[in-house]
Amino acid sequence: MARRWVCAAGVALFFACLVLHSHFCGPAVLRKRPFLKWRTEKMLYRLDLGWPRFSEYFTGVTFCVAVDSLNGLVYVAQRGDNIPKVLVFTEDGYLLRSWNHTVDTPHGMFASSTPLEQSVWITDVGSGSYGHTVKKYNSFGDLVQVLGTPGKKGTALNPLQFDNPAELYVEDTEDIYIVDGDGGLNNRLIKLSQNFMILWLRGENGTAPAKFNIPHSVTLDSVGRVWVADRGNKRLQVFDKDTGEWLGAWSSCFTEEGPSSVRFTPDGKYLIVAQLNLSRLSILAAPPTGNLGHCSVISTIQLPDQVLPHLLEIDRKTGAVYVAEIGAKQVQKFVPLNSHVFGFSV
Repeated sequence: MARRWVCAAGVALFFACLVLHSHFCGPAVLRKRPFLKWRTEKMLYRLDLGWPRFSEYFTGVTFCVAVDSLNGLVYVAQRGDNIPKVLVFTEDGYLLRSWNHTVDTPHGMFASSTPLEQSVWITDVGSGSYGHTVKKYNSFGDLVQVLGTPGKKGTALNPLQFDNPAELYVEDTEDIYIVDGDGGLNNRLIKLSQNFMILWLRGENGTAPAKFNIPHSVTLDSVGRVWVADRGNKRLQVFDKDTGEWLGAWSSCFTEEGPSSVRFTPDGKYLIVAQLNLSRLSILAAPPTGNLGHCSVISTIQLPDQVLPHLLEIDRKTGAVYVAEIGAKQVQKFVPLNSHVFGFSV
């Protein structure tokens, strides 16, 4: 009887130790990267713990990420002294190369590639000789095009000037949409042609329709609408891509904090929005054609405090979501649990 009691007590002690170890230490793989806890009300994504292959690649503050879906490349831009400003990965997480040419203080990125050309655009908010510009590079870091007046902020349109340009989106037609700026003189959305002529411009500082307070991210949907994360006004604003006409706004989903980044899933059914200070990603139902309807949150991914997701990008082929986190100083990759839900195959 005594032996049986001792055995039971030992088993109980063993399981108690397991519980305490799990509670205070967590799984060994998570202890190596402390910013990986997350939860979601409706499981739509899983975290890819193997991306990148080595987290030591990130040596600065990771501000933005871009995905070249055509060539399977992922670009990460980071800030810091004496570090490579741009890292180029494979979609499997292997580092291919890095470069630092003519990049001062990167803020936003966008990869725009064709079968004949691989390119990545960077918005630069630095105060040095490369700052306040929107620049186009090839995948090896060679500078191809500069928009704006390098090293000089301003409001002019001819010649074009920027002040803290936040992000851009390049359409398949090579038309360019730029949100300018991240707390600077300008609060505007500019559409440029592929020849860099201004097609239309909307915005100034304010809270009224078509006015902005820190326009921070821009994207397009599949039916010709331009979506802007109007971060300071805690809303998404929507415009017609051809005319620039204001179509409406969503604010009910952002009562706590405004959106810092916005992108659509490949099938166009969902928007994924980052909220910086809440360390949260929200998955919203996209509106039908011709009617904005109401903002509806389908699911959220809650990251730990101080992770601070800044800007995100989605792979058009796989639907994977890459999130640049300035608090955690890393980029994380989230993979759809069911590719059929998002209308693509892996």
